[in-house]
Amino acid sequence: MIQVFERALRAAEGRDLRFWLRDDDATRPGPVLDRLLALCARHGVPPLLAVIPARLDPVLADILPPQGRVALHGWSHQNHAGPHQKKQELGPHRPAPVVLEELAQGRAVLRQTFGARALDLLVPPWNRVSPEVTAGLPGIGIRALSAYGKISARGMPVLNADIDPIDWRARRGLRHPALLWQKLALRVQVDRPVGILTHHMDHTPEVWDFLDRLMGMTAHCAWVTPDSFLPELTSFSSRSADPARA
Repeated sequence: MIQVFERALRAAEGRDLRFWLRDDDATRPGPVLDRLLALCARHGVPPLLAVIPARLDPVLADILPPQGRVALHGWSHQNHAGPHQKKQELGPHRPAPVVLEELAQGRAVLRQTFGARALDLLVPPWNRVSPEVTAGLPGIGIRALSAYGKISARGMPVLNADIDPIDWRARRGLRHPALLWQKLALRVQVDRPVGILTHHMDHTPEVWDFLDRLMGMTAHCAWVTPDSFLPELTSFSSRSADPARA
């Protein structure tokens, strides 16, 4: 119930309570992304867009607000796994140097398009990346990973999102609201920023309503982007094991 989250927010008054929003699969402007950015602007939420560089329309840089940031969402979000394997773009199905070369190219594209708003942060498509690729990330300038669920990073900071409101296993609408509010209540008790994961192209009206309500309820809290707290991290992982599309 929403009341449990309201009580948790009251109990956390006086603490440095921070939230951040990561929206995946951004490529170009459009009505749905415009809606997300308008929602963020109305509530003072700076968005972090996980951008697919191979599909990027450079016009996206013109609509991203100055306080917004972008992260590298793979190269093309193309699945290279076999037909009976879990989807992966950055898995062991290709040589790690080939994958890293693509990621380096993607990082360069984001830097050229977004300038300082492009973070050295990788969001692996489908939340999966091989250890061999992870080991090579510092060599191409990637400083941290952001996924959802469990991910191995070999000492690299991990900024995992905590809450995904979409029910991917069932009807792809809103997850059970009582469970979402209860999970949020637990997360705000932990002394670290709470990450919200969104996929603007997949939102139902119920998901939009949930985000609007959540942002409104936390208007007195600080909504930040990962570059504001990345320097304080050495290892920063969510314990969530829930599956999510990315």
